[in-house]
Amino acid sequence: MSDGRVIAVDLGATSGRVILGEVSRDGISMQTTARFANRPLRMQGRLHWDVLSLWRGVLEGVSAAAREGAPIASVGVDSWGVDYALLRAGRLLGNPVHYRDDRSLRGAHALLERVDPADLFASNGLQHMPINTINQLASGEDALLDAADTLLLIPDLFAHLLSGAVSVERTNASTTGLLNAETAQWSPDLARLAGLSPTILPPLVDAGTALGGLRTDVREETGLGGGVEVIAVGSHDTASAVVAVPMDAAHAAYISCGTWGLVGVEVAAPVLCEAVREASFTNEIGVDGRVRLLHNVMGLWLLSETVRWWERVDGGVVELAPLLAEAAAVRGHVDTFDVDDDVFLAPGDMPTRIAAWYTERGRRAPSTRAEITRSIVESLARTFADSARRAGRLGGVDVREIHLVGGGALNALLCQRTADLAGLPVFAGPVEATAIGNLLVQARTSGRIVGSLDALRDLVRRTHSPVRFDPRP
Repeated sequence: MSDGRVIAVDLGATSGRVILGEVSRDGISMQTTARFANRPLRMQGRLHWDVLSLWRGVLEGVSAAAREGAPIASVGVDSWGVDYALLRAGRLLGNPVHYRDDRSLRGAHALLERVDPADLFASNGLQHMPINTINQLASGEDALLDAADTLLLIPDLFAHLLSGAVSVERTNASTTGLLNAETAQWSPDLARLAGLSPTILPPLVDAGTALGGLRTDVREETGLGGGVEVIAVGSHDTASAVVAVPMDAAHAAYISCGTWGLVGVEVAAPVLCEAVREASFTNEIGVDGRVRLLHNVMGLWLLSETVRWWERVDGGVVELAPLLAEAAAVRGHVDTFDVDDDVFLAPGDMPTRIAAWYTERGRRAPSTRAEITRSIVESLARTFADSARRAGRLGGVDVREIHLVGGGALNALLCQRTADLAGLPVFAGPVEATAIGNLLVQARTSGRIVGSLDALRDLVRRTHSPVRFDPRP
C-alpha cells in the first residue's frame, strides 16, 4: 500500500479546483487548495480555452497541497469532454478551441453530408451533438492539424504536462465519436471520416493506469518530491462523478448536473439499437468497463448564462438564491421549452433567445426574471425526469429512484420538480461527486482501498448523506 494523500485536479467548464484528499476504508476527507476561474476568450473570431491560465491554477493548487507537509502519493486529472489540444514534439501548438465555437455546428453539418446518421451511430454509439470532437474536426477549420503529430484531450494534456505521458484515457475518448463503440478502440475509419490521420491518436489507457512520476520541472515548481505518481482516473468528469453516485445501479438513474446535465443509467455493454439513436441517447465508457447510457442535456448553462447576461445589463452581481426563491413562488402553469435546442449552445443573450423560442412557436414567453428562471428550472426538470425514465426503458434498468449529483444538487427547486415530474424520489448529493470519484480511483490504484465499483459507491454511501426529495401529489 502506498502512503500519502492524493490530489484531484478537477477542471470544469466554468472553473477549476485542486483538491487534496485522504481516502481510507473508513472515510473520505477533502481540502480545496485552489479554486480558479475558467474563462474562455475570443480571439480573431474564434472561441478558445485559456489552458495556460488553467495550468497556472493547477500548479498553484498542487504547490499549496505540497505545503501542507503530508506525503503525497499521486495526482489525477479530470475535465469536460470532447475538446482537444494539438502538439508537436511534445509542445502545445496553441490554445484549444472551445466546443461552443461556431465551427462545431458547421462541422456537424459537414459530417452528415459524408455519412448516414444511422451508420455513424452504429459505429460510435453517440448521440448526435455538434460539440463532439468528430464534428469539430470535420469542419476542416483547424489550421494546426497539418503541423501536429499528437492529439490529446484536455485532461490528457494536463497529465502530459505533469508527467510527460502521451496517452488518452478511455472514458474521455468515448466522448469524441472517434472510438468504436463495440471494441472501445480508436476507429481509423471514423478518424479518416473526420479528415484526421489515425496516426495522430495516442495509445488508449484505462482509468486506474499509472502514467509515471512527475516531470522534473513540475517537482521544482511545486515543491513535490519524487515518488508522486500521475494516475489516469475517469478523466471525463462525468465518468468520475458516476463513480461517486451512491446508487444501486440495477434500480437507479443518475443525473450529473453542472454546466451540462448528463442523465442516464449504467449498463454492462453499449446499447446500439435504433430506439437509442432516435431518443438521442449516447453510449460512453465508464470506470471499470461499465457503459454510461445517457442523454446530454444543456444543463445549468442555461441558468448561469442567463444570470451572466443580467449581470452585464445591471452592471452588478445578480444573486441566485433570491432569484430561485422568486421563481419557486411563480404560480399557475409554467410552459416549458426545449432545452436541447442548438440555439442555446453559444454564449450570449440567453433571455432573449428563450423568449424568441416561445414567440416563434406562437406561445406566451416568460417576461419577468422570476418567470424566465422558473421556465428554465421547469424545462430542465421536465427533461431530466423524462430522460431518466427513458434511460431505464432503453437500458433495461428498473429505475426506482434518481440520484442527482454535482452543483445541481444544491438547487432544491430543481431537485423537487424533477422528483415531482418523474414520480420518483430524488436523492441529491454529493455535490463534489466528480472530485470524490477522482480521489477514489487514485486511492484504489495506489492500494489504499480495494474493491469493485460497487464497493467504492458503498464507501460514498457510508460517508455522505444525500438529501431526499419525495414526489409531491
